Parts: sequence; C-alpha cells; structure tokens
Amino acid sequence: MRAAQIITDVMDEWKAGIDAHDPARVAAVFAQDAVFQGLRPYGVGRDAVAEYYDSQPTGMTVTYRILESRSPADGVVLGYLSATFAYLDRDSVELAIGVVFTRPDDRWQVAQYQASITS
Repeated sequence: MRAAQIITDVMDEWKAGIDAHDPARVAAVFAQDAVFQGLRPYGVGRDAVAEYYDSQPTGMTVTYRILESRSPADGVVLGYLSATFAYLDRDSVELAIGVVFTRPDDRWQVAQYQASITS
C-alpha cells in the first residue's frame, strides 16, 4: 500500500472522530504510547489524546490535505499535512501537522503527532 493511502485511511478516521466530537474514536487511531503534541504541552498515549480532543469545543471540524508522504522503512510512514480546524464561534485555525505511522500489528497507527500554527 502506498504511503499516501495509509495516511488517508488513518487520518480519515481521525477526522471522522473530530467532526463527531468523539474523543475515544480519535484516540483509537493512535498507538498506546503515541507522542502527541497538539497546541498545548505534549502528552503520551491514547488517554492524553482523548483528553485533548474532549477539551475541544463541540462543533469543531477539520479538513486536511497531505502535502508530503514517505515510507523510509518497512512498517513506517511519515506524513506532512495541512489542516484547517473550523469552529462555530470563531475564526478557523490553519495548522501544519507532522505524523509518523507504524504498524506494530495488523493496523496502522499514529505513533507521533506534532501540530503547529501556520497562520
């Protein structure tokens, strides 16, 4: 499977969880020991991911675009994304997101996620 398709498969589920304000669904695409850096101090693991997205406002949605994708080794995929987080009561936020995916078992998971504001 191509790197871009792996990223799309995982990040589409991430997007669906965000759009539904379902933090557990978002966290499920991350590895148990994922390093997660949103727009506040980093956390480790699915609980940190779920806590972060649970704190986000209801009605927040996201769209994303893959800018770069690589598979530097078997079982590893890197992605660089542009994402727009939209809110009901304030301006959208544009982020750059770097992600590392691994496949420790039968499914791809986010092992590292780092976001930064671009606008």
